[in-house]
Amino acid sequence: MKSKKVKFKNKNEEELVGRLDLPVDKRIHSYCIFAHCFTCNKNLKAIKNISDGLTSSGFGVLRFDFTGLGQSDGAFEDTDFSHNVDDLIAASKFLEDHYEAPILIIGHSLGGTASIFAAHQLDHIKAYVTIGSPFQPEHVSKLLESKMDEIQSEGKAKVNVGGRSFTIKKDFLEDLQKNKIDEFLGDLKKPYLIFHSPQDEIVGVKNAELLYKNAHHPKSFVSLDGADHLMSNPKDSLYVGQVISSWASRYLDVFEKEKELKTKHQVVASLDQNDDFTTEMALGSHRMQADEPEDFGGKNLGPNPYELVSGGLAACTAMTIQMYAKRKKWPVENVEVHINHKKDHCDDCKNINDKNSKIDIFERDLILKGDLDDKQRQRLLEIANKCPVHKTLHSEVEVKTKLLDE
Repeated sequence: MKSKKVKFKNKNEEELVGRLDLPVDKRIHSYCIFAHCFTCNKNLKAIKNISDGLTSSGFGVLRFDFTGLGQSDGAFEDTDFSHNVDDLIAASKFLEDHYEAPILIIGHSLGGTASIFAAHQLDHIKAYVTIGSPFQPEHVSKLLESKMDEIQSEGKAKVNVGGRSFTIKKDFLEDLQKNKIDEFLGDLKKPYLIFHSPQDEIVGVKNAELLYKNAHHPKSFVSLDGADHLMSNPKDSLYVGQVISSWASRYLDVFEKEKELKTKHQVVASLDQNDDFTTEMALGSHRMQADEPEDFGGKNLGPNPYELVSGGLAACTAMTIQMYAKRKKWPVENVEVHINHKKDHCDDCKNINDKNSKIDIFERDLILKGDLDDKQRQRLLEIANKCPVHKTLHSEVEVKTKLLDE
């Protein structure tokens, strides 16, 4: 994933700071906005994981800090729920003015509730997603119960949320109460995806039930069984990103649009500083991840580099055998290719006396299914050695490397 810092102004001319996450090959079929939870910020690890899942399928994702939070200007105590909705509309306008109007909006917790209000006001938003979100904005008041009397009597109070101190004003509470989602949710005829954990102790799953009942079809619910409110287990947020990407393919014309993009037949790999070994890749017009096993320090979210090379050899072998068999009209029902890669001491290399000298060995086993005689099977074994990737691995290869400007 490629990510760059962006800045834009809200309706009060305060500067909001965000990150625009892009696919590794910069081939973007659509843009979306992500709204973080109450008092959180754009850099929450769970948000980045979800963004990774979206960029890997061709979305450009704008995640930003609401006014007074993270790197954004303004005072948090002077904001309210309506202000957050306005910030989302400002984020949408930024994308529309500088890139392309977003078609998807996603929000976590109270950010999800604000996303629904923004989706109601933005015609170009074609679908919306909430994660652990309350049915009504005033649900947040439960987090402030211990300070409610002070807020009412003094007009404001210091509250502790997630280990941090924030000033909450009476105006904030009044704004929560006046915004009612059930006044329009049933008329919001856009595809809606709801994620919620039955074990969520901050926003109970009953909220998801109310959102689902009041929303218009098409609507979908995915249970995040075992997840906590902040999705502190990376597997939960990674799963959410993958599901949203798949769901979007059904309800948004993102892949039809992607076909219109110019396809470059090349391989691109991108690895951010804090991503360990999880590498975003574009192979021609396809996207995937490479990684290392967990015992090597990776997250095991994709094949490792040598597995990718082995995969190329296995696929090319199968294709070459089937192509030859079809030309000969031989009944090869299936070709199964098994590859193991290892490094071994080279017995016949030039540096035979060097104990550190090793050679790469690809052990390839074939299973040929079909009514074939021994002569045909032996001929297909010979053909396996003629596949293009096999020849490349056996030929002298030169890798030319140069630096490019970004």
